[in-house]
Amino acid sequence: MTSRDIIVAPVITEKSMAGTAFQQYAFEVNSRASKTQIKTAIREIFKVDVVKINTVNVLGKSKNFARRGARTSGKQPDWKKAIVTLAPGQKIELGGVNYFEQ
Repeated sequence: MTSRDIIVAPVITEKSMAGTAFQQYAFEVNSRASKTQIKTAIREIFKVDVVKINTVNVLGKSKNFARRGARTSGKQPDWKKAIVTLAPGQKIELGGVNYFEQ
């Protein structure tokens, strides 16, 4: 897997924005990626020093649908989240704009 295959997208939520004060950034990553693969991918893409990686397997939500009188259920896909802690004084900017800073 290449670095771009490992890091899928940044997770931009209110909680992840609060973590930027402590140099913590959240990313959606490939579900088969290990912590060492995530660490090297972040180093290659953003050119920062990674101190620590925490990963979470997020379960997809179950949904119920009513369509034309028939009730069906579905499920959103499972995904993996990585919370990356950077060295003090470093930050990540995406496309020249720092989406993680308020």
